[in-house]
Amino acid sequence: MNSTISKPNPTPTPACSPPHPSTFFPDLKQCKTMRDLNQFHAKFIKTARIHNPIAAAELLRFCALSPPPHRNLRYARLLFHHMDQPNCFSWNTIIRALSESNDNADEDPIEALIVFRQLVQCEFVEPNRFTFPSVLKACARTGRIREGKQVHGLIIKYGLDFDEFVVSNLVRMYVMCCVMIDAYLLFKSRQLCSNVVLWNVMIGGYVRIGDFEAARRLFDKMPQRSVVSWNSMISGYAQNGFFKEAIELFRDMQMEDVSPNYVTLVSVLPAISRLGALELGKWVHLYVEKNKIEIDGVLGSALIDLYSKCGNIEKALQVFESLPQRNVIAWNAIISGLAMHGQAKDALDHFWRMKQARVTPSDVTYIALLSACSHGGLVHEGRLIFDHMVRVVGLEPRIEHYGCMVDLLGRAGLLGEAEKLILEMPIEPDDVILKALLSACKIHGNIEIGKRIARLLMEMAPHDSGAYVALSNMYASLGNWEAVTGVRLMMKEMDIRKDPGCSWIELDGIIYEFLVEDDSHPKAKEIHLMLEEMSGQLRLLGYRPDTSQVLLNMEDEEKESTLIYHSEKIAIAFGLISTAPQTPLWVVKNLRICDDCHSSIKLISKIYNRKITIRDRKRFHHFENGSCSCMDYW
Repeated sequence: MNSTISKPNPTPTPACSPPHPSTFFPDLKQCKTMRDLNQFHAKFIKTARIHNPIAAAELLRFCALSPPPHRNLRYARLLFHHMDQPNCFSWNTIIRALSESNDNADEDPIEALIVFRQLVQCEFVEPNRFTFPSVLKACARTGRIREGKQVHGLIIKYGLDFDEFVVSNLVRMYVMCCVMIDAYLLFKSRQLCSNVVLWNVMIGGYVRIGDFEAARRLFDKMPQRSVVSWNSMISGYAQNGFFKEAIELFRDMQMEDVSPNYVTLVSVLPAISRLGALELGKWVHLYVEKNKIEIDGVLGSALIDLYSKCGNIEKALQVFESLPQRNVIAWNAIISGLAMHGQAKDALDHFWRMKQARVTPSDVTYIALLSACSHGGLVHEGRLIFDHMVRVVGLEPRIEHYGCMVDLLGRAGLLGEAEKLILEMPIEPDDVILKALLSACKIHGNIEIGKRIARLLMEMAPHDSGAYVALSNMYASLGNWEAVTGVRLMMKEMDIRKDPGCSWIELDGIIYEFLVEDDSHPKAKEIHLMLEEMSGQLRLLGYRPDTSQVLLNMEDEEKESTLIYHSEKIAIAFGLISTAPQTPLWVVKNLRICDDCHSSIKLISKIYNRKITIRDRKRFHHFENGSCSCMDYW
């Protein structure tokens, strides 16, 4: 808006609250569709009842605020502009409709501010407490903090600055515009300690800008916490990568006897999935069934994703098959799950079932399919799927699709073709796609392409450790320790640190975290003894550690000792001493599992008669009786 909002008449008139239109026009209840409304509108014009402001207001309400497909904002605007003297109900209706409109060529929330300015300048009617929330919503949605502050001034002038309904929306406007200082000052000055909605708005604001410490402080100080308050914090933590915090808060919620609702469960399930807390996930599923919460497409997809990421693809398939209706999100979840578990053929079978069910695949579907081909080494099928997506379906490939193709070609050793694809694709490569090729270069020992890709990565993200570590590892695998020293010196000068290997294991509903060479656990001594026993048992079978995986210049004996203390082995050792014989173990790792760990854990599963499932950064590995589900292709 180019001009400022001003208030011409400082004396407010009483707020208007007209009787419901059905009191005077009961026949309006029969209006169900826009076609009905057109007939009533014509009838009202013919009988001159259109000049009755109450009748006109109800016609406006129907076409402005009805849910789709009956909502017709264009018709509502025309109807409003033809009113003789709209009452405040009609002004509020059109402002609300515009503030809730979509951001496209035909509908824009900014129009709500333009109409509000006309209302302020109108001599016959003034805004009331129901006007300002919609106006503030329009300011928030369009990021118009300047106009929002002008509206704040008008709220004070009209004497509504102590109205909790108005003030809550005012705080929400500042929060949505990320002006947290003004929001907090307003919140604090009003001392509306009993207004739970206002507390929730402030917490949501801090979550929005990523200040979780401030959000948590406010949350802990709340005089009373509703399920909405808990949901705000849990979803905020989960959506921003604080998975452990989300789960811990979910447990606290149960301890305080607050019953989770649908939103709580949909919010916390992704966090449970990411950390692989299967037992907690099972509890959530049981809670859903016990409380007869409807498992719709969203919640069903979250449960499929949970079981898939927690290593139980069989249960994920059961949930999928039990869904009464399967939307594209559910199909994507099960295809992605099968891909993660290396079941490429099954993933492709589900894609054909999806097409037979006449569910239109999305771009996410093709990402899952290409990922499945990559994990299964199905190069020919992957090429066909990519070509089908582009030429037949007509989808424009995203960077993720190209990333899957590069990963597919790279894993298969077609490094030149993968590099050519990166150079020729119509969009700029990101760090993920370059790291995929760099990882493939390390696996296949192609130092030349690896150096070129590493340089590109260093230019793109100079402080990301990935490129430096991968390049250093490639030099180390070739025994070029001088080059390794040069890369590591560069990292030291730029203060770039490698992400440490980290693994999680869940036992009795508790998640335990271990780092490389971690001795911080209270049972560190027992874990160390089990690691030595594991190493001894492996030697009895003739296994020798793959010291080529230790990319440091040290003696072989020291390398062997280093390999024992990889984080996933520590987690497995802890699992072995903490559970009954034959109990399956489930571990999550933040990095790709190394060759030595992969080979040794195959044998450990046989020695101790355990099924061991490890989810690394790339995929699942199901170790059982000396073999792995990935067939040594990962």
